[in-house]
Amino acid sequence: MGTKQFGIDETILDGYAAEISRVVDAGIELAIVIGGGNIFRGVNNATKGMTRSHADYMGMLATMINAMALQDALEQANVQTRLQSSLNMDEIAEPFIRRRAIRHLEKGRVVIFGAGTGNPYFTTDTAAALRALEIDANVILKGTRVNGIYSADPEKDASAKLFRDIHGETVISDNLKVMDMTAFTLCKESKMPIIVFNMDTGGNLERIVRGEAVGTLVHWRSDRTTQLA
Repeated sequence: MGTKQFGIDETILDGYAAEISRVVDAGIELAIVIGGGNIFRGVNNATKGMTRSHADYMGMLATMINAMALQDALEQANVQTRLQSSLNMDEIAEPFIRRRAIRHLEKGRVVIFGAGTGNPYFTTDTAAALRALEIDANVILKGTRVNGIYSADPEKDASAKLFRDIHGETVISDNLKVMDMTAFTLCKESKMPIIVFNMDTGGNLERIVRGEAVGTLVHWRSDRTTQLA
């Protein structure tokens, strides 16, 4: 949403599409899970008093709006895409089918997963972890508005320290807010590495896939220690 209070900022969207396009040109298979907070927050006043399930389904619909916007921006940047939804929306998206998603990736298409897990009470983080495991991804890249994982909230504490890499168990023991616990447990059980980085810094996505140390790596290796940047 850029600097807006809610909605979609065309400049931000086009910037993301350009970042993704460069990664695809490098031969990387990329799948994307996108949230809906920029839209759902815009109707927060209307959801007061709603049941959690009903509100969560509204959030899933918001992710589909963002997913369609990103799909269009990517297609206009000459990137082939497929949008798969966890809810039945045959007119605008394929249903999520694991083998079909993998096949699309093998053909060089960017697969966008919308509508979360299709179930209330699960976050977009959980959807990202679940889909990453299902397609046998090498790593989860979590794009945020900060440079990685800090010892405290960097937007509130100027003395917060940035970690270059950190063991997943340290994230849990220190209660560092990387993902919700359901998503993080899925990653822990499968030893899925996570890189948290600033998506709004131009070129970061490309630098990560080229092997540069960007953001914070969450790992599960016992032979590797936590390192500050």
